[in-house]
Amino acid sequence: MNVITINEALFHGAISVEMNNDGFRPWRIPYRELALFPPNGIGGEAIVPAGVRMAFQSDSTSVQVCFVQSEQEVSFDCLIDGRLHAALTAIPGETSVTWNSLPAIEKLIEIYLSPKQSVCIQQVAIETKASFSYFADTRPRWVTYGSSITQCKAAASPSQTWPALVAQNLDLHLTCLGYSANCHLEPMVARMIRDLPANFISLCLGINIMGQASLGPRTFKSSVIGFIQTIREKHLNIPILLMSPIFAPEREAEENQVSLNLVKIREELREVYEILRNHGDHQLFYVDGLDIFGAADQALLSDKLHPDAEGYKLMAQRMQPYLQDDFKITSRLGNEGTA
Repeated sequence: MNVITINEALFHGAISVEMNNDGFRPWRIPYRELALFPPNGIGGEAIVPAGVRMAFQSDSTSVQVCFVQSEQEVSFDCLIDGRLHAALTAIPGETSVTWNSLPAIEKLIEIYLSPKQSVCIQQVAIETKASFSYFADTRPRWVTYGSSITQCKAAASPSQTWPALVAQNLDLHLTCLGYSANCHLEPMVARMIRDLPANFISLCLGINIMGQASLGPRTFKSSVIGFIQTIREKHLNIPILLMSPIFAPEREAEENQVSLNLVKIREELREVYEILRNHGDHQLFYVDGLDIFGAADQALLSDKLHPDAEGYKLMAQRMQPYLQDDFKITSRLGNEGTA
């Protein structure tokens, strides 16, 4: 097989790519600034490549990806022209996955990496004499920030997280900044989003701030305003979608140590939206998380907090119209949704 040259141009949806003696590791922060994103790179989640994919064009009928051996299962998806070809999972000890029987035509090949654990890529190979070119992605750029419910470890496979499904259906360039057990309105993340190229941005806020009591009634609203205003320093006129938490039965009414629950969190986020709209930000939009995943859907919660694989598909189906309506994006699926 023909080994292709790996560099940053191969990776899409990553913030940075670390090259070391083992290979290439994509990050969702600037990895050289790890110390500026405590603790340990946003709780160790910035090294997990949720939503990151390797993308190139080729007429090869097979693709092999080699990686550093993992102690856990590692899943990969191969998409052909935006459609899932096959999902493969390497068991502990395996160091490669191979997809065969790809269409023998020039096509876009995307290999989605795991939303569960970090991956260090050593080699990507295609058929000898097959064509190859890096993919220059000119699609609208969507940056989405959130918690584990945006990272989606329980998704059916790496390309079936709710952000990835929406991005595939709407032909978007996705950068997923969902950080499991985090999303505490980190100022460095706001600065990072501010500096990223973006055509629109979505922010799903509040679930872990309530669960870990990291902000209280005195600081939550002002922190959300500051986070959005930091982003607005360079993204003055692009749409930003502010989303409140989805349904979580054990956090709805019960107050945490600082007297917040999800009902109050949603009220405060709605107030932030109204404050900023009244302040002149007419490109800020709001969606109640309960409209995306509510009490009637709780059978699809895997642990009373996180949706299961079907729950994430449902979230994608319900989120898509907001991006179509607020961001004026035309879906290639029309009204068929993402289910």
